[in-house]
Amino acid sequence: MMKLYYSPGACSLAPHIVAHEAGLEIEFDRVDLNTQTTASGRRFGKINPKGSVPALALQDGEVLTEVSAILEYLADHVPDRRLLPKSGSMERYRVQEWVGFIGTELRKGFDLLWDGLMPDAARRLAVQYLQRRLSYLDSCLAGRSYLVGDEFTVADAYCFTILNWTRFHRIDLSEYVAVQAFMQKVSNRPMVRKAMEAEGLRHMA
Repeated sequence: MMKLYYSPGACSLAPHIVAHEAGLEIEFDRVDLNTQTTASGRRFGKINPKGSVPALALQDGEVLTEVSAILEYLADHVPDRRLLPKSGSMERYRVQEWVGFIGTELRKGFDLLWDGLMPDAARRLAVQYLQRRLSYLDSCLAGRSYLVGDEFTVADAYCFTILNWTRFHRIDLSEYVAVQAFMQKVSNRPMVRKAMEAEGLRHMA
C-alpha cells in the first residue's frame, strides 16, 4: 500500500484530497515538521531529505516528492475518475498550466507571510502581490465551476489547498466573488470534507 506523508493544512492536503477523490487505498502518516518525525515514529529526513511534505512512499519502496508529481501520479492510477484529462489533450495541458501557476504564483506568494518576524511593510507588499494574483484567478473563474471546465481536477484540489491559507493569514476574499464561490463549491465535495476532517481542519461555513 502507498503511504502519503502529510502535515495538516500544508501543500500535502492537495494529494490527500486527490487520494480520496480517486478512491485509492493509501495509508496516511502525519509529519511534525518542527521535529521532523512522523506519527509512526520515523525520522522524516530519512524518507524525504528535503524535509518537506508531501512525500508519497510507493509500493516498490521508491519515494515520490513535489506536489505536482504526486498529483499526476495519483490521478493517472485511476483514469476513469477524470482527475486529469487524457494524456496529450489540450485539457490536460491546461490543468498542468494551472498547477504550475498555483505552485509558482500563489503558493510562493505566501512564503513571506509564514515568517512571524516579517516587518509590516514587507507583509503588505506580499499581500498586494497575492491580491493581484487573486484578481487574475477571479476573472478566470467567473462563469466556471472549476479551473478547467465543469469537472473537478487535481488543479482544483491544489488551488483550494493554497487558497485555504488566506484564512490563516486573514486575507479578505470578499471582493473576489468567483473565488469565494469556487472555495465553497470545493469545500462541499464529500471527499474534500473527508480529507479536511482527517487533518483536523475547519470547513468553510
